[in-house]
Amino acid sequence: MKILYAGTPSVAVPPLVHLAEQPDVEIVAVLTRTDAPVGRKKVLTPSPVADEARRRGIPLLHANRVDPELTERIRGLGADAAAVVAYGALVPQPALDAVPHGWINLHFSLLPQWRGAAPVQRALMAGDTVVGASTFLLEAGLDTGPVLGTMTDEVRPDDTAGSVLERLSRTAAPLLADSLRAVVDGSARPAPQQGDVTLAPKLTADDGRVRWSDPAVAVVHRVRGATPEPGAWTELDARRFKLDRVAARPDVRELAPGECVLRGDAVLVGTGSYAVQLSTVQPAGKKTMDAAAWARGRRTEEKVVFG
Repeated sequence: MKILYAGTPSVAVPPLVHLAEQPDVEIVAVLTRTDAPVGRKKVLTPSPVADEARRRGIPLLHANRVDPELTERIRGLGADAAAVVAYGALVPQPALDAVPHGWINLHFSLLPQWRGAAPVQRALMAGDTVVGASTFLLEAGLDTGPVLGTMTDEVRPDDTAGSVLERLSRTAAPLLADSLRAVVDGSARPAPQQGDVTLAPKLTADDGRVRWSDPAVAVVHRVRGATPEPGAWTELDARRFKLDRVAARPDVRELAPGECVLRGDAVLVGTGSYAVQLSTVQPAGKKTMDAAAWARGRRTEEKVVFG
């Protein structure tokens, strides 16, 4: 079975590795986005998928959009099917038709829930307790194609979007391989998506901003969904103050929204309901540190209030 693999970020690496290690799979090429600027110095850096493909000696195609020229190159690869995991660009109909058995997308949600670029992040922000992954036949629409297979996973108490994506990228990799086999050998039974549609657009920096007037549960969900990207944050002294994991503290109810106090080793912040407890923080211009250490080292007698 000859496969074209399309993917870009680190979450797309475990499915690539799993496919590459299957004895019945030959990955004829990997399609990924072009090198992107990373860090403060904006150093052009290959995608994680590109790095893995190079390590395995798999030919690379770099493109941020699938144009007619790339479509012809894809047609000439001789792939039976294409696998897609977070490639980062829409595939137009001519390119979909360029591969005999189509493009099979691994999406990290239970479709039609959370169609879009940030399914896990949006699911956690909404407070979902069950997440999952779906494979489906790619169409020109946004995650609208018929479903081939699904798997579910429970959200764990310490999960963030990063940990859920890392776990799903590993556990759903066999689902992608099995779906490819079924499509190519003709045994697949694609089923139209059923149920209410929810959308998961890409998160912006503002999505990571904590609204302290929200209930504590909503604050916890926002921080979980925004970690590690785009990152959860608030304002202190008119500068951005980054937050990591937070925990609900229903036993503390007297703090005003945004009011921050140190009690023993616990850094507590008021919300629209009860308090939350901070774990690690990153003040502007400094490294990530333990929240209690930050609170003890703050040299001011003024009350701390996050904005």
